[in-house]
Amino acid sequence: MKLVRRSLALVAHDLKKDEMVSFAQAHRAILVRYDLVATGTTGGRVLAACPELSLTTVKSGPLGGDQQIGALIAEGQVQGLFFFVDPLSPMPHDVDVKALTRLALVYDIPMALNAATAHMIVGQMLD
Repeated sequence: MKLVRRSLALVAHDLKKDEMVSFAQAHRAILVRYDLVATGTTGGRVLAACPELSLTTVKSGPLGGDQQIGALIAEGQVQGLFFFVDPLSPMPHDVDVKALTRLALVYDIPMALNAATAHMIVGQMLD
């Protein structure tokens, strides 16, 4: 029987990318047990800081990366979403952001929209 690793998605708005990198560094011992998928710039920054992680990047959010991750959620290939949202910056691709969060809700996967929630979720992943 082949074991399949669970997969998590990492997305961060521009002013939250540093926070996502810090989050990944703080929890690298747990995240290394998962296959990760991230939008372009966020994934590149996380991978530069944590090269030991199994991380695949998709396009940047405004270029369709949010939709690519949404499709992976709909196909059951992503079991958790860490999406650090910047509520104070305008988002030209707000429709894509809403679609991605809606899919996480529809498919009932854990979703953290800020670092505080992400830390709580990761704290429960210590099984």
